[in-house]
Amino acid sequence: MKIALDPYMIRHLSLEQLPGAVADLGYDQIELSPRSDFLDWWVMPRATKERMAAFKSAMKAAGVGLATLQPMYRWASPFEDERQWAMRCWKKAIEVSVEMGCELMISEFGRGASPERSVGEKPGANTKEMCEAAWFRSMDELLPTFEREGLTLSVEPHPEDWIETMQPACDIVKNIGSKALKLSYIAPHTFYYGDDMAAMIREAAPVLAHVRVADTFNHKKSSQLRYIVNPPGSNQIRVHQHLDMGQGEIDWDLFFATLAEVKFDGVLSSCVFAWEERANESSRFMRSEMQRQLDQHFKPQA
Repeated sequence: MKIALDPYMIRHLSLEQLPGAVADLGYDQIELSPRSDFLDWWVMPRATKERMAAFKSAMKAAGVGLATLQPMYRWASPFEDERQWAMRCWKKAIEVSVEMGCELMISEFGRGASPERSVGEKPGANTKEMCEAAWFRSMDELLPTFEREGLTLSVEPHPEDWIETMQPACDIVKNIGSKALKLSYIAPHTFYYGDDMAAMIREAAPVLAHVRVADTFNHKKSSQLRYIVNPPGSNQIRVHQHLDMGQGEIDWDLFFATLAEVKFDGVLSSCVFAWEERANESSRFMRSEMQRQLDQHFKPQA
C-alpha cells in the first residue's frame, strides 16, 4: 500500500520545494491534484520538459514518489467540441504521466458541460444520460491508450457529477471490464454515495485502486440541517467537508476494518483541505492517525 499526501494546502510551494516538504510531513508519496504549473483545471497541461525533469530530480533527492496524477477535463460534456478538447488534454496528460513514471491517474466521472453552457433549463435525467453517453465515448477513445502504456485510470463519483452514488459507479467500471479502469472511494463523499459504507467498500473491492481519507458531516442527519444553506430549499447545492479524521462523522474503525477485510492494497491518500492555516499540523496528524488505524486493523502477513 502507498500512503500519499495531497499537497493542496501547501500549493504555494514550487514543484522543486514540494517533495522535501512532503517528506518532512512524514509521507513518501505525493498525490498531485491540479495545480497551475503542472496539470491545471480544464486546460492543456503546463508541465514542460524542464519542469518535469526538475520535479523528478527533487523527488529523487527527497526519497518521495509520485503515487497519482489528477487531470480534470470535461470528458463527459454533451457538447462535442468540449469533449474533443478534453480528449486532446487527456492524451497530453497521459504523456506527462508516462514521463513522470506515475502509473495511476485519478479523476472524476465529471459534471458535464462548462458552467456557461447548459442542456435544458434544469439538470435532469436527460442531461445525465447525455453526459453518460459522452463519457463512454471518451472511454472508448482513452482506455486503449491506458492499456498500451501500462497505466491505470481510477475514477470517482463526485457530488454534482452525472453519477454521484457508488453502486452505479461500481457497475459501470465492472461492466467495462478493462484492466486499466478502476474505482476510487473518497471518504468525505461517503454520505452522498449511499447509506451503508461497509457494504459499498465491499462492493467496490474487486476494482478498488485508490482511497482518499478526510472526514465530513452526515448531511442526511437532523432533518438535513447538519449545515444550512440559504435560501432554504436549494436542493441542487452539494455541500461536504474535507476535515481531519475525528472532526466529522465517519466511523473510521469501520472504514479501516472494512478496507482490511477486503485486503485493500492500493493508494491511500490524505486529502484534507479545510485547514490551510494549520496545514503542517493537519498533515502530520493525518499521517499518524492513518498509520494508527492501519496498525490496528491490517494484521501483518505471517
